[in-house]
Amino acid sequence: MPTAAGRLRRALGLPELPPRFKRAPLRMPASVSADGLTLRAAARRVEIAPGVAVEAWSPGDGPVGPTIRVRTGDSARITLANALSEPTILHWHGLRVPEMADGHPRLAIPTGATYQYEFPVIDRAGTYWYHAHPHHRTGVQVYRGMAGLLVIGDAAEDALGLPEGEHELPLFIQDRRLAADSTFAYEPAMHEQMEGFFGDAVFANGIRLPSKSVETTTYRVRVVNGTTSRILRLALSNGQPFTLIGNDGGLLPAPATLTHIDMGTGERVDLLIDFGTVAVGSRVMLMSAAFESPARMGGMSMGRGMGGGMGMGRMGAGGVAQGAAMALVEFTVDRAVTPVSWKPRPLPRLVTPDPRTAKRTRTFQFNSAMMQHTINGREFDMERIDETVRFGDTEVWTFVNDSPFPHPVHMHEVQFRVVERIGGRARIMPWERGLKDTVLVYPGERVSVAATFDSYRGRFLMHCHNMVHEDMGMMMNYAIA
Repeated sequence: MPTAAGRLRRALGLPELPPRFKRAPLRMPASVSADGLTLRAAARRVEIAPGVAVEAWSPGDGPVGPTIRVRTGDSARITLANALSEPTILHWHGLRVPEMADGHPRLAIPTGATYQYEFPVIDRAGTYWYHAHPHHRTGVQVYRGMAGLLVIGDAAEDALGLPEGEHELPLFIQDRRLAADSTFAYEPAMHEQMEGFFGDAVFANGIRLPSKSVETTTYRVRVVNGTTSRILRLALSNGQPFTLIGNDGGLLPAPATLTHIDMGTGERVDLLIDFGTVAVGSRVMLMSAAFESPARMGGMSMGRGMGGGMGMGRMGAGGVAQGAAMALVEFTVDRAVTPVSWKPRPLPRLVTPDPRTAKRTRTFQFNSAMMQHTINGREFDMERIDETVRFGDTEVWTFVNDSPFPHPVHMHEVQFRVVERIGGRARIMPWERGLKDTVLVYPGERVSVAATFDSYRGRFLMHCHNMVHEDMGMMMNYAIA
């Protein structure tokens, strides 16, 4: 007889689970300080489901790295020790740090070496993350576990009375494929080298089929899209809305009540989910709801969102198609408490770059064709400086997607303001307000962002965060001078 979870999956159009996998309690990675921290990157045998252990590559003891918690004004002193069988380096995604602390792939260290990071924490309270960033190997290393969350707090956020402790849930979402022996399989086929690599198994914090027991109250849920190439459409299976309070660059100017949020790889959102009206004994799934894949080839969709099947152009590709419904985390409401609903309070004042003060506008064309991924017609060169920006200037950068595939565009070293989207969806989404470091650009779209380059001088990166695309060269160096 089908279980309640099985009936829920069937009603949502989700595929049946392999019989050897069972729901596993969601684990929270260990929380650590950045003051004197050592992260040892190594291959480790870790449990991803009850009775199922695999080899992961991780900078901590678990299937993903620990959650680093700092406060604005702290000093980070972190040692990366490389015990992997290949070079690696870590990038602090979303943070403004000195050039030598940014994790540029030219700084990758060999097996047995160490790298010292020292930098002040100058960014706002928010949800950030860190991940491996070696050239040509970012995708496989992050896929195998070389990543984790970095959470910044500050006094302004403290004053808001947001859920904390056991009512704060950081979620690092990935999708993977498991081989017959349950190891992580990562070998993009020819077509996947163009569209991207999609798994068929969802992981949260390194755990397959995670389930979390919750109370009838409000939870703060921090979500990082750590997938290789997948767009997530966050939604709750019962149709209930959630409250968006923050994104890449921290708290938004005002909360927004939404029933879904689209996230490209690298993007983060900070949500409030209220289980106060959900009956004890109920199950609610945080899921990636079905949507029509934006990828196009010859005017035809690359995938069928509702069916989860193989779309046109996906012949020979594995995994669940882009846009298919996928369950992310199961919440089981198992305890009634007096609900605590967060009431909006005045949020910290947010100053964003003003495009009217821009000294210059630059345009970057993203194209994917003939087994190449390029920016302005060029693949990444480790030493070539493609653009030079004057320190202190505000500029408007326009990302033009001339390719058949979506590109989540990430800028190192700045938090930018999304100022315009022309073509495609033709609007700025509620989750794109405030400050961002990654923006999703669909085929046929032109997205303009304003950034002020006033933190550090040096060489930094701008790239597509579809990790298959960046590993194949959709990345460029820019200098702040």
